Amino acid sequence: MATANQDTYLQTAIHAAREAGAILRHHLGDLREIEVKNEQQFNLVTEADRNSERRIVEILLAAFPDHGILGEEGGVRNPGASHKWIIDPLDGTTNYTHAFPIFSISIALEIEGTVEVGVIFDPMRDEMFHAERTRGAFLNGRRMHVSDTASIEKSMLVTGFPYNIRENPDYCYERFIGFLKEAQAIRRLGSAALDCAYVAAGRLDGFWEVSLQPWDKAAGHLLIEEAGGSVSDFSGAPHDIYQLPFLGSNGRIHADMLRVLEDAKSLVISMKART
Repeated sequence: MATANQDTYLQTAIHAAREAGAILRHHLGDLREIEVKNEQQFNLVTEADRNSERRIVEILLAAFPDHGILGEEGGVRNPGASHKWIIDPLDGTTNYTHAFPIFSISIALEIEGTVEVGVIFDPMRDEMFHAERTRGAFLNGRRMHVSDTASIEKSMLVTGFPYNIRENPDYCYERFIGFLKEAQAIRRLGSAALDCAYVAAGRLDGFWEVSLQPWDKAAGHLLIEEAGGSVSDFSGAPHDIYQLPFLGSNGRIHADMLRVLEDAKSLVISMKART
């Protein structure tokens, strides 16, 4: 059973996500400022990102002033705190700047190095995904489970691409082609947090991406595990949210997904060795 504090953490995160969602809906289709950050042409930030994160942080610190913050836009606050909120105030910024209504808010709470609470909110569909460690995963209050798809040939997968995809980091192209050859279908939503949430909800069977930051996946990682799925890095080792590669699945196709990831990499290495 969750403690009073755990219930308070969850309800505060849900409240913050809903407040941020209202801000994102307000700005959608009426952006006055779109910036490029980190000199990466396709890595965008808007006033909606900043306003959303500002409101989330305001709510969290009002409730828990001694907690730390790791936010995509605002960086680190109170480093060294035992409790750290990991925030993506707008996951799917490129979609958002085109008024393409697939984006989300992701909020996770890490306590002593372990993510204990995760919330992902889709404000356009009013879908609130949440999980607490050992208590399960839920969509709008109803328990959810990963799919029972048992073969990769019948699976619908999802992926995303890093901003530096033209440099082909970690065999992006080859691994995508490998899955194209084996899966029933692949989707590209543009929001890693929703990719994870949809795997947890059983709408998709697996998700891989070569380069995700902690705020992209902290909540989603917990959602998938608490919904009965599996999460790892590309070697099958336990996943660390502070490392880049991410693989999440319903568990039943996890070994096959690992095989595709490794086969694609091995093929490239073998071909290079022969030239």
